[in-house]
Amino acid sequence: MMSSVSKHPDCPPAVVLGAGINGLGVVRSLARARVPVWLVDSERRPEMYTRAAKPVIVSTLHGEALIGELQRLGTTCFSGLRPVLLLTQEEVVKIVSDHRDSLTGLYRFSLPAKQVVDALLHKHGFQQLAEQLGGPIPPLVHVRNTADLPRLEQLAYPVVVKPGERHAGYGRQFKKAYRADDAGQAVDLVRRILVVMPDVVVQEWIEGQDSDIYFCLQYLDGNGKAVASFTGRKIRSWPPHVGGTASCTAAPEAHVELSQLTARFFRAAGVVGMAGMEYKRDTRTREFRMIEPTIGRTDYQEEVAALNGVNLPHAAWCCELGLAFPEPTRTRRTTAWRVRADDNESAMLQGQQPGQGFPRGSRVVDALWRLSDPVPALIQNFRRVRNALHTRTARMMPGSRPAGSKP
Repeated sequence: MMSSVSKHPDCPPAVVLGAGINGLGVVRSLARARVPVWLVDSERRPEMYTRAAKPVIVSTLHGEALIGELQRLGTTCFSGLRPVLLLTQEEVVKIVSDHRDSLTGLYRFSLPAKQVVDALLHKHGFQQLAEQLGGPIPPLVHVRNTADLPRLEQLAYPVVVKPGERHAGYGRQFKKAYRADDAGQAVDLVRRILVVMPDVVVQEWIEGQDSDIYFCLQYLDGNGKAVASFTGRKIRSWPPHVGGTASCTAAPEAHVELSQLTARFFRAAGVVGMAGMEYKRDTRTREFRMIEPTIGRTDYQEEVAALNGVNLPHAAWCCELGLAFPEPTRTRRTTAWRVRADDNESAMLQGQQPGQGFPRGSRVVDALWRLSDPVPALIQNFRRVRNALHTRTARMMPGSRPAGSKP
């Protein structure tokens, strides 16, 4: 049930930095616990119209200018209450980590030590740490220039090719990740990426479907103890096999194993605060293999945990304030979460029906549309229709040519 009335009126609010699907899920999770929330972004995105939070527009979410904006908000808006700061974007985690000393007097938040953040935000850094700690992770080659290309022959194929870390230039020209079936294909792809960024990782492919991808989301206190833990699995990705989550659900059958494995790795690595680990179950061996961590921020599909009784953003808020986090509640039936457009596209591309793969008898909740909080979806749909009409009108203007016509 969505509520804009706080049951903690005298307590510090939560400040969620970054809207989008991720941020919207976080503020809705906090609203379920009636925590007052400010949702901060640099754009008036559709998610900013949620009734679950107070929207705040800042000039930027990038660089040192973001730190200045957070300092301005922290000194002028909260009457010395020191709100709990929750991050939703990887780039912002890096910025806040680098400038944490200038924010700790204004906000409550937990991050691992800077060197741990820097290592785990980079795929090669994570690989090295996982190997050092004995984590179940497939072999990887880090390519920084063409001299590293011969090392790709050492891998067993197929492989997945992706950037070592988030990079704006890469994102404008390439997909999130690619599968390469042989060394020649991998070399050609890596050569093209190196022109844009000298930081590529090539890792052995783990056989399995999207539904073989699992994740464990946790909040860890200052001693590295998991205050709350939730295990789920994907139903579909977009794009299929190499993309982000299009739909997912709870995976209680894997919770004991993955919760223990995740907590053990994070404790050994020195991770505190919000974190998560993605795994893939190898269909040949049935073993779970680590894919990548989420550090210092909420995961894209974070809300699926709250919908299934484990409210991780509320756990973070309670822990930062020194309050006891209520015991997670068992839901009467499993809830699946999906980004409708992405999930439908993924199903169609794989020859599946839209409802295929969801647990029998489960409740399916849309990431954007909610009857109790309808405006974000209405705004998004309105903007899509408006943009489509503008595009159509522009094509019909005198002097414009039909698509595909010759000059």
